[in-house]
Amino acid sequence: MTETQTKTSSPEFRAAAGAMDGLRNDLLRQVSDYRPLPPLSPDGRVVRRLPEGMRRLVVWTPHALVLFAAFLVMMAGFAEWNYRFLMGVVPAIPVAMTLIRPVAAFWASMLATVFCGILGGELWGPSTFAAQVVVMVVVAARTRPRTAAWMWLLTLLFGVLVEAGDPSITAPLATLSAFALLVVAVVQIRRDAEREVTVQRTVTAVERDRRTLLEERTTIARELHDVVAHHMSVVAIQAEAAPYRVENPPPELEQAFVTIRENAVAALTELRRVLGVVRAEDYEAPDAPQPTLAALDGLLDNVRETGLETEKVITGAVRELPQGVELSAYRIVQEALSNSLRHAPGASARVELGYVLGGLGLRVVNGPPRGLVKPSPGAGHGITGMRERVAMLNGEMTAGTTEDGGYEIAVFLPVPLAAVPEPRETAGTTADATGDADTVVVERGGGA
Repeated sequence: MTETQTKTSSPEFRAAAGAMDGLRNDLLRQVSDYRPLPPLSPDGRVVRRLPEGMRRLVVWTPHALVLFAAFLVMMAGFAEWNYRFLMGVVPAIPVAMTLIRPVAAFWASMLATVFCGILGGELWGPSTFAAQVVVMVVVAARTRPRTAAWMWLLTLLFGVLVEAGDPSITAPLATLSAFALLVVAVVQIRRDAEREVTVQRTVTAVERDRRTLLEERTTIARELHDVVAHHMSVVAIQAEAAPYRVENPPPELEQAFVTIRENAVAALTELRRVLGVVRAEDYEAPDAPQPTLAALDGLLDNVRETGLETEKVITGAVRELPQGVELSAYRIVQEALSNSLRHAPGASARVELGYVLGGLGLRVVNGPPRGLVKPSPGAGHGITGMRERVAMLNGEMTAGTTEDGGYEIAVFLPVPLAAVPEPRETAGTTADATGDADTVVVERGGGA
């Protein structure tokens, strides 16, 4: 039938054509395909709880059940008076075939029924009756519900035709097999639904993590835009003002500063053009400058007001780091303390900053939750953001639970020696003239 004829035919005709295609695909094509029954998964909910030695045997339970059913069919045939060997062995063969060639086993069962019916004088003897039911159940379990429906209809039609239109002889087989196949179909549909739900949950989790990652990168790009834009603006302004600081500057110097300013303005324009695509329509740039480690005390004071006891420890000669490093370090501490408030209410937190020649060491650790307030776990997006910031700076980060049930986040942000400014003096911290990294400052604060 051509495609045009299929489109113009009636819905009933298309349904019938689709049904016939289903019959051919399920029971007529690839009849002799070798499809061995796989063992059970050792990671199943029941199997994985068993000992290792028993687990190796339990995974072959379906095969043992099928062979045991074939043995029962054979015993039922041996109970016959005439041709007992053939009446037992011939129907048992299709049952065993379901382990390797399920579709061929169904047709072999039909042939075995005819053969035994000729020998025994009745269509559905004890052995052929049991063999047909077992074969249909096993094949249905190994294929899909539509195949079960086709097998049941063909068996019913076969019985009615052989018995000259009298359905009463095939009725017991049709009734019993209908209930058995219905149970198998329900189990299959539920299993497929659970598998689909699991796949959808996995896809949803992956998409959620990907969306969180993109959102975090967007946030970092916005912040870096403000930082880089500030420095490029300063370069452009200083390049424009520099010639006026020198009396009678040579033309080459003036041209060099003009070129520097033009390049700075061009770079700033391109930066705004590229980074502008990551800004939301309702995004407004912050009025205040991006925070640095100098604003860490204010952050700790705000956290203490919420009831979280915090302690800050600084080691090494405190100095001003590149603004991107200080911004990332501040955000990491901010997110780590927020996680402490959510996941460990009533606990205390400790923030450690270590200034070394190669960069900045950062560690935030909190104890286990205490008190009556229950933790409010989040989706783990904060850790994702921290890792993005650390990876952006080619740093290293570890995060995990501590022995006492708390949580620890350790970060190292490298800083090239050429990018390290001179040490600076801060409240409560003094850097000696030699720059020795031996200064230790401890600040404690309790919850309000």
